[in-house]
Amino acid sequence: MDATTGRLVRKLRLRHLELLAVLAEADTMRSASAQLHLSQPAISKMLGEIETCFGARLFERSHQGIQPNALGAGAVFHARAVLNQLTRATEDVGAMQQGAQAVLRVGAPSVTATVPSAIARLRARMPGAVVQIREGRVQELIQRLLTGELDCVYGAVTPELLTADITPLLEPVAMLQDELCVLASTPPRGTSRARSRLRWRDLGNAPWLLPPKDTLVRQAFMTAFLNDGATPPVPVIEAISSVTIGALMRQDASLLCAVRQEHARDEIARGGVHRLDIVPKVPLPSFGLFFRRDGMERPAVLLAFAEAVRAAAAPRRARGRKA
Repeated sequence: MDATTGRLVRKLRLRHLELLAVLAEADTMRSASAQLHLSQPAISKMLGEIETCFGARLFERSHQGIQPNALGAGAVFHARAVLNQLTRATEDVGAMQQGAQAVLRVGAPSVTATVPSAIARLRARMPGAVVQIREGRVQELIQRLLTGELDCVYGAVTPELLTADITPLLEPVAMLQDELCVLASTPPRGTSRARSRLRWRDLGNAPWLLPPKDTLVRQAFMTAFLNDGATPPVPVIEAISSVTIGALMRQDASLLCAVRQEHARDEIARGGVHRLDIVPKVPLPSFGLFFRRDGMERPAVLLAFAEAVRAAAAPRRARGRKA
């Protein structure tokens, strides 16, 4: 610990960190004082103590209120991370007092076959582990990972994630290749399951269920047809909800659907649909399991989950090599 950090540890209290987080949301001293049940002079004094410790002005005051500057935004981010870690420590101790071996908080998309399989493997290895799954978009989940709300995130490596400033803060620990898949409940008209492989252009007249045009899957679907010398078909149904897609596929046997491999594995496991073998294969951005790059020792449950994700992905890799 360097001298500056040591000074912060000695001078700052958790109440100071709470004030930073509240001020960033409150916009005014009055609102912050009401939330913290402190007088405005007390709030002003505490903020002065914080800025003295950091040796910099963190908030800009005006008649309109108070806003964090660039330095303040960084301090607020780390204050929230510390407070989240404290909340987690309290919850973990409480859970372990109730008999839990460990607590793991995982961020993941709402449709994934890998994460449930990995959790089942983890629970077989560590029956006392408690797992909390938080679902959402990968960018939102990554932010929650960086602020200490989550232990890891499993999600697609989107172009937005690759170009974000936060990428150096992430540690990828498992990367899984992904590709565009086509699902059907019955063989398309004019084809047979016995037929070894289809081309994209063979399915131009089929009734398609597709996600909207602004999605990565839809764009890859259109590119697949163009690269195969065919005009991309217009879908008869557009939907993005996995629940809706699954229900439609099982109730309308004429439909074909383009989805990510992660979604395809989940639907196939539920039964009633199968994957068509179509060439050429169309790769999509990989899925990855990410930790925070914080230099801290990883708890055993987190390392065990990473191994479980790799093991759950092993059959997929084997099928890919065989293909």
